[in-house]
Amino acid sequence: MPGPRRDAARTRARLLEAASSAISEHGVNVSLDLIARSAGVSKGGLLHHFPTREELLVAVMRHLLAEFDAAVERELDKEPEGAGRLVRAYVNAVFADLFDGDRAREKVTLMGMIGSSPGVEEFVRLDDEQWQARLATDGLDPMRAEVVTKAADGATGSLLWSRTDPAAYVDLQRTLVAMTRETGPLLAG
Repeated sequence: MPGPRRDAARTRARLLEAASSAISEHGVNVSLDLIARSAGVSKGGLLHHFPTREELLVAVMRHLLAEFDAAVERELDKEPEGAGRLVRAYVNAVFADLFDGDRAREKVTLMGMIGSSPGVEEFVRLDDEQWQARLATDGLDPMRAEVVTKAADGATGSLLWSRTDPAAYVDLQRTLVAMTRETGPLLAG
């Protein structure tokens, strides 16, 4: 028989999933009642876990970013030690997500919808600072690492406005990974 903590964790997970779906479909101002109903809990139950809309939105973003962090860690385990290892894992995690089709598009849309909400914007900024600090220790020229990761991030954004051929994404991924095999500046002099 599950204990109270396990039940609370399951309820929280259901609320995050329901919030993600409802926000994707109806926008960030979706009714908390609708989210609670979708999760099979009362509005009071939702407010017990997330006392404010801002806390709920931050939790949704935290969950999405934690999924990405876990994907990077899985990719990191596949990479040999050496310069560019973390940047390659980052790129491969981004592209693994891109090949997830509609789910990837939903996640990108959701992140865009809630990314500028109060509280979420600060959380995302801090997460980005942590990533920049980690990537700076990867042994690549800082501009090389920046160009490669921003290009990968840009490929994610392209899901919103284009239906790029999957083969083009494969080529872009290979190109970005190849750029991590060199460690020096992108431009001479």
